[in-house]
This record gives sequence, C-alpha cells and structure tokens, in this order.
Amino acid sequence: MNDVLNRLAELLEQRKSADPTSSYVAKLYAKGMDSILKKIGEEATETVIAAKGGNKDEIIYETADLWFHTLIMLAKAGLKPQDVLDELARREGLSGLVEKENRVETESRNK
Repeated sequence: MNDVLNRLAELLEQRKSADPTSSYVAKLYAKGMDSILKKIGEEATETVIAAKGGNKDEIIYETADLWFHTLIMLAKAGLKPQDVLDELARREGLSGLVEKENRVETESRNK
C-alpha cells in the first residue's frame, strides 16, 4: 500500500509545476486550498451516499476519489501520506477515547 501512496504522492508533487490547462491536479492547485477542500467535501458526501446504498463497487470508487483529493490537500499543505501513516501508527493500540482525551489536553496546553 505504501508504494501506491508514495508513487501517487510523487506524481501529485510533480503536478504542482504542471500547466493547469493540461492537468486536473495542477488546475486544483492553481485554484487554491478552498477549491481542494470543497472537492473533498463533495467526495465525502458521495462516499457516504455510496456506503448508504451498499454497492461495494461504488463505495470503492467514491472512497478512491475521496482519498485522491485528500492526498492533493496534503500535498498542497506540504505534507506526505507518510505523515498520516505515522500518526496512525502512533495511535495503534490506543483506545480511541484515550487518544482523543490526550489530544484535547495537548491542544489545551498549546493554546
């Protein structure tokens, strides 16, 4: 899985300097973060609708779109998929309730 994410991340990084008239990703980058976030919202909604409908092929397709646009957002923010994978690895084995409580406490101290 990491190989696919890494190859995709490299491609998305390359598209930052591509011509927006010839690349969908370059066009999104040129429009800015708000457009990327709007697209993520649309894809999230489509993923929820697909899941509610129960068609596995649609769920896969829409989730792929959601992940793809999320990867674009990460790249725009200067982040890599590995950053998210590292965070998931950090959380592995922790109760979700404990992890959330720790995060809230950390955020409170950093304000």
